[in-house]
Amino acid sequence: MKKTCLCLALLLSPQAFAGEWVQWWNAGITGLYGKNYDLAPSDEQTTITLDSAGGWKYGDWYVFQDFIRFNGADEGTTYGELSTRLSAGKLLNQKLAFGPVTDVSLALTLEEGEGPVESFLYGIGLDFKLPIFSYFQLNTYRRHAINGANNSDGWQITPVYRVDIPFAGSNLVIDGFADWVFRTDGNGYHENLHFNPQVKFDLGQMVFGDHRKDALLVGIEYDYWRNKYGVDGIDQNTYSLIAQYHF
Repeated sequence: MKKTCLCLALLLSPQAFAGEWVQWWNAGITGLYGKNYDLAPSDEQTTITLDSAGGWKYGDWYVFQDFIRFNGADEGTTYGELSTRLSAGKLLNQKLAFGPVTDVSLALTLEEGEGPVESFLYGIGLDFKLPIFSYFQLNTYRRHAINGANNSDGWQITPVYRVDIPFAGSNLVIDGFADWVFRTDGNGYHENLHFNPQVKFDLGQMVFGDHRKDALLVGIEYDYWRNKYGVDGIDQNTYSLIAQYHF
């Protein structure tokens, strides 16, 4: 049911509001292929991700749904997140900038998937204006498990970023996130760090020109996850090939 809701959100998010409600939006599909994934039926996997991001009248959103296929094992799984942030600056209709901080938000995220992974996260989001970065956000959450078999309660810090570098007549994009789960509530779930940068070349801009900037990107994703899924001593360290298309 939650997977269906996320897919509908992906499809309807830009159309659900009209006129003044939506300030910008995009949607995309990403394919990844890699090996050496831990705690999976097969260490080789292919992932198709649908995602949508945008800004709306009172904040912003990001939603994605992963469809994961374990190559070599006749099975797969899904995972997705639905995130929105309510901007204090937009709600109050005034700037709340101080120092490098350009806005403060109430940050909310729902995690869902097959197995005991459902969690609700709530906290504070900060937007920064920093040299080099096209954007940099820092969200601090309290994690609350909403599945009886899920023991991932604790605190989480999540930076999200993007850097654009002119390269070979086009653009090199370095973006991604890091999830640092700390001060966990115990019950066998350990602190963990998931670092997930992507380095992508804007092939669409090079081939089709500036009007197709960010439409087609290819590159690699590095995935480091210390204590993956909160399991002590399971440290994932792998690369994947990536192709990404934005509509």
